[in-house]
Amino acid sequence: MAKSEESAIRAAQELRVMFSRLRRRLREVATADDITASQTAVLLRLFKEGPASTSELAGAERVRPQSMAATVAGLDRHGLIDRTPDPHDGRRRLITLTALGRRRAESDRKASEEWLVRAMHDRYTESERRVINEALDLLGRLDD
Repeated sequence: MAKSEESAIRAAQELRVMFSRLRRRLREVATADDITASQTAVLLRLFKEGPASTSELAGAERVRPQSMAATVAGLDRHGLIDRTPDPHDGRRRLITLTALGRRRAESDRKASEEWLVRAMHDRYTESERRVINEALDLLGRLDD
């Protein structure tokens, strides 16, 4: 195996682990005691991407439809979502945020962002933050 291939493998593995940990930490920051991390993830997805069916949410979150149904039911019990008929397919129901759900999602997103800004400020020097921003620019190519 070539040295460049080894470095690519190591970078990919470490990047995946780091993003998983960071994503989990951001969810923890956003999640209050009354809803789960999975419910928070769905709430934020609906806030960001708009209405979706349970099966679409399951696919996006990479869980089984039965698991997503339980997650959605929990959000419904908290009054954070509504279920409305899909205008294009009357057999499907779309999950939408209630006004309370939108306020909660916005609050959770803001809490995560504030934690991340504070952590970046407290844990890194200005020079290190420039390096991080440069690395993020490079990582942006992965999504192109």
